[in-house]
Amino acid sequence: MMTPHVPVTTLYELLGGDPKVRQLVNCFYDLMDRQPEFAALRAMHGKDLTVMREKLADWLSGWLGGPALYDERPDATCIGHAHAPFKIDQQMNDEWMTCMSRALDDALVPAAVQARLRPPLAALAGFLRNQ
Repeated sequence: MMTPHVPVTTLYELLGGDPKVRQLVNCFYDLMDRQPEFAALRAMHGKDLTVMREKLADWLSGWLGGPALYDERPDATCIGHAHAPFKIDQQMNDEWMTCMSRALDDALVPAAVQARLRPPLAALAGFLRNQ
């Protein structure tokens, strides 16, 4: 007996694909750039956030189950290695999650999709902790 093919909906698809990933990333970096409560997080980044916006959007695309755009970049590196030089403690972890949570709201991501995204985003933030 053959089992029927059940299509899998990725987080990338649930979010809304490339346009929504890029909107989320732009909301995230806009908040980080403007809001004083994210100053420590902002300080980890260079003055111009253009390349970081592209890198994070490309990375999230593949991580969420969409096209692996980041892997095609000539400047691609392991996410853990890229974050190793920075002090990422629980406070920084919380700051990142707060900023990303607000970006989900600002990008008008539906509550049901946010509920699916928050646990893996929290796990990702926790993975990058090095202090």
